Amino acid sequence: MVTGRTARSGHPSLVPSELYRTSDGWIFIMCNKEKFWGVLCGAIGKPEWTTHPDYASFAQRLKHRTALNAALDAVLQTATTAQWLERFGGRVPAAPVFDMAQALDNPFATTSGTILPVSHPGGRNGQIRTLACPVRAGAQPARAAPALGADTDAVLARAGYTPDQVATLRHLGAL
Repeated sequence: MVTGRTARSGHPSLVPSELYRTSDGWIFIMCNKEKFWGVLCGAIGKPEWTTHPDYASFAQRLKHRTALNAALDAVLQTATTAQWLERFGGRVPAAPVFDMAQALDNPFATTSGTILPVSHPGGRNGQIRTLACPVRAGAQPARAAPALGADTDAVLARAGYTPDQVATLRHLGAL
């Protein structure tokens, strides 16, 4: 069985577990346990939704996903992402959705080592910020890749080309 993609990066069977609009952007909410649905309903001021026949269980919420998403969007667009996250207070699994600039400027990304300053001659003050490799082996520091072509001669020498052959390749426009 192949599970298809759903709109809003939604979970194929858990609702709500996807992206929702707020007044200033997007938030990802994931009610992956029934208990979170009740907490979410209370936090958004809709406790009656916990017993609404269309929303009372995962199966019913999935069946009525389109209507529920429209209702959630309407409520969630009344406040900012930050205000909702504060209101949820860590009791509802939720996270802000950042654009690229916000993601790069996020203090968590820097303190967790996800964004690293790396020496690079083309960067401001000789540095650029880059994404760290998610797979880390030991304490090897990140470094920028060499400039395009900087290692060509060394690579070709290791491959057995002589300096004269490299010069000929350059003359022919192959390098």
